[in-house]
Amino acid sequence: MNAGRPIGLARDEQGMALVLALMVLLVLTVLGAALMANVTTETKITGYKLRDTQSLTVAEAGVQEAMLRIRNGDVVDDLNPRNVTFIYDAVTGSIPVSGADTASLATLQPAGTYLGYSSANKNPMVLKVKYKTRGSSILRYDDAAVPKINTATGNPIFVIESTGRTGNAFRTLYAEVTRNRVNVLARAAVAADVGISFQGNIKVCGHDHVMATPEYTEPMLCNGAWHVAPNTTHTSCLPGAWSSSTIGQKGAPTVIGDPVASTPNQVGFYGGPWDALGMTQTDYWSWVGTALTTAPLNPQGIYYLDNDVVKQNKSGDFAYNGGNGEGFLYVDGDLWLNGSFTFKGLIYCEGDLFINGNCWLLGGLIVNGKTTVKIANGSAIVLYSTEAVTQKISKYGGNLRTIAWREL
Repeated sequence: MNAGRPIGLARDEQGMALVLALMVLLVLTVLGAALMANVTTETKITGYKLRDTQSLTVAEAGVQEAMLRIRNGDVVDDLNPRNVTFIYDAVTGSIPVSGADTASLATLQPAGTYLGYSSANKNPMVLKVKYKTRGSSILRYDDAAVPKINTATGNPIFVIESTGRTGNAFRTLYAEVTRNRVNVLARAAVAADVGISFQGNIKVCGHDHVMATPEYTEPMLCNGAWHVAPNTTHTSCLPGAWSSSTIGQKGAPTVIGDPVASTPNQVGFYGGPWDALGMTQTDYWSWVGTALTTAPLNPQGIYYLDNDVVKQNKSGDFAYNGGNGEGFLYVDGDLWLNGSFTFKGLIYCEGDLFINGNCWLLGGLIVNGKTTVKIANGSAIVLYSTEAVTQKISKYGGNLRTIAWREL
């Protein structure tokens, strides 16, 4: 051994150290790459989960628009079980043409800021509303019936299908909704707190008619094709006329009902329209909305007509000379119905009512009155209908109830 010579590694040992160092570096590189890959994967998974959650929220927004369109009366509701309404991500004028038994609507979303719960073209992603059916019959929901879901009574059930998409994530929701039933306390086809005078060729029937009764159908006996439960029960039928005073007839009018045609000199007229609709006075005024000083041409919805917006002072004077209406028409004053005017639902008049011409009304008439209800000239027809009153009022003024909600 030479004194003073530094001690070092042999060449073989130096080579081994270099190999070990390289191996450690390789292992660290592999571990780093694996960690980076794992982070990238986790980021992708987190991003997809976020988009997946967002797409469900978008689908829920689609269901909400569909419910709003049903509530507003935009969705076709003519009881054709084949009807389907599509709501497109497009502006009016750019939506696809409707085919047989279909209707097309533009979304209510601002143009260019669509959330992505529909499509601009016809494809499975389009927001869709249709009736719930069993065979060729529309299924309905009726709280008072057993079973509640049936094909005979209650309001139709709508099916909504909404697909939300965010990036490559898709979620589809299925919802069943129906309008809450508005229960109306009816006393006759025509009820008044003053005398009623039926004249000329007027026809009034208190037998309960189905809402599908064709326009200008005339009164028949209770085994008629357009009566509720013909030949089985008369429990939903009413008198043709009910009055707190007298009921008179001149000429050749037809007034029929069950158990009697007319019930004069009665007590217990409504304190106001809220009593007829089973509401509180406060709820009614909130529900009926703002008064209109001019009668709309075709009153389809919930309407309150008043010339001075002073409630129940009977000062207004309104007239319809033809047209087609449905829903609930409340008039604070006199109402003239002339010409070929048709209406399905309930009319409540605070003043006097005058019917002339070839009017056809399916549902009910309630008149507070000032003098005498004159259903006089022409060949007007008034048919009582529980379905027409409850379903047409529910169509425009009833809240929606969710029956089913699930993801497809």
